[in-house]
Amino acid sequence: MMQKVQRFGGAMFTPVLLFAFSGLILALSIMLTNPMIVGGIADTSTFWYKFWTIIQNGGWTVFNQMELLFVVGLPIGLAKEANGRAAMESIVVYLTFNYFVSTILGFWGKTFGINFNVDPTQVQGTGLKMIAGIKTLDTSVLGAIVLSAIVVWLHNRYFNVKLPEWLGVFQGSTFVVMLGFFVMLPVSLLACWLWPMVQHGISSLQVFMASSGVIGVFIYSFLERVLIPTGLHHFIYLPFMYGPAVTPDGIIKAWLTNMQSFAESTKPLKELFPAGGFALFGNDKIWPPIGIAAAFYVTAKPEKRKKVLALLIPAVLTAIMAGITEPFEFTFLFAAPVLFIVHALLCGIMDAAMYFFGVVGSMDSGLIDMATKNWIPLFANHWTTYVTQWIIGLIFIVIYFFLFRFLIVKFNFATPGREADDEETQLYTKADYKNKKAGDKAAGTNRYMESAAVYLDALGGFDNIQDVTNCATRLRVTVKDEALVQPDAAFKAGGAHGVVRHGKAFQVIVGLSVPQVREEFEKLMKKGIQ
Repeated sequence: MMQKVQRFGGAMFTPVLLFAFSGLILALSIMLTNPMIVGGIADTSTFWYKFWTIIQNGGWTVFNQMELLFVVGLPIGLAKEANGRAAMESIVVYLTFNYFVSTILGFWGKTFGINFNVDPTQVQGTGLKMIAGIKTLDTSVLGAIVLSAIVVWLHNRYFNVKLPEWLGVFQGSTFVVMLGFFVMLPVSLLACWLWPMVQHGISSLQVFMASSGVIGVFIYSFLERVLIPTGLHHFIYLPFMYGPAVTPDGIIKAWLTNMQSFAESTKPLKELFPAGGFALFGNDKIWPPIGIAAAFYVTAKPEKRKKVLALLIPAVLTAIMAGITEPFEFTFLFAAPVLFIVHALLCGIMDAAMYFFGVVGSMDSGLIDMATKNWIPLFANHWTTYVTQWIIGLIFIVIYFFLFRFLIVKFNFATPGREADDEETQLYTKADYKNKKAGDKAAGTNRYMESAAVYLDALGGFDNIQDVTNCATRLRVTVKDEALVQPDAAFKAGGAHGVVRHGKAFQVIVGLSVPQVREEFEKLMKKGIQ
């Protein structure tokens, strides 16, 4: 069950990868049309304003079509084969569902407590939404995920069903869509009955989370960090950042929608946007890595410090600039898990402290994202908030350094530079593996294929792979026999930072290149390389 949940969580991350670029474009275009920042050039009559408004409206694509992205994205990660066809099936069945709902509510909206005559683009809080030109229930990304999961189940079970020859035109994707069509009839009726009650529950949850204050922020931030090794942290932050946990359309969209008015207001940001306390975990990717890296360096053996520095600098820069911390965190997670728990607790305390002193915003990623969506556009009227954030962040760098240094020395943790001299011995080189397995000179020019080949062999070969997917930095694989999987050193030979093991579910910590590695991995599987 755990591997299925992990796989589902990783698949949910597929569309999320698109939001970082769109958020950056929106923040930049909103900033460049703000008269407080660029002056008179931002007048609505200027070409400058019109150009950046065009850019801004294009940037809203991902956020305005979140449901469709999740509907398409889940099959890409979850379908066992023919992922592209599964995505097509999913979007067709999802639209069918919404057409059914729209028609049912058009006839019997009052029966279900829905006033279907209102225009959801003009009136807020109706429980309705326009999706692909269809007026339907606003089931948000939660509904998209559930419906897409139903289609994936149908696809995995019935896509390869062989029909009689005279019905051959209806097999494959057509058969899946046919089944989905009839399944959506009762599902859409059930949604019309149940979803208004779910919406009421979500509204109550929003009020509860918004009123949970410092304690709520601490619990949320701690869970978001501590669940990273399991891959379940996606289930924590996705409903907040992109779903309706605290705001109807997610924190990021709500922040970007109101960013200019927030910039112009002199009211405290915490008063303007209290939900922003649940989007502070980007701070965990900027300040802690500096203190931890410094502690690793000073506690390393003198003769290994140069090597440790070479390992830590790119990892810390990746965490700070891009907000991807897993390659860095896993360098100590495997050496001393206790330190990871301490790290998660300190992250929760730091974020709660920032919220207590008035720091809120859309701070879910690294330095670039934080600067463009917070510091630069809002600095004029909210500079005290960001000075407070920096002061707390710098204080926690010092706390991390001294606490981690103390714990490493006190308990003699084998952090980078303190391990036994023979621990870095590799079982074989990538060149050896390439010559043994591939026999293809072209493969030697593809570093992603080299890594994928190493991982495939370390996981027990082609015959031992049940399914494969990925999240932001990890290759997630379910194997048939975990006893065939080799030790972590075999994976490190391919450049991995480590391996998370959960029964038959394995997560190979690859880094930011994991999408390319997964593609090569699947190519090798298709070729039958073992």
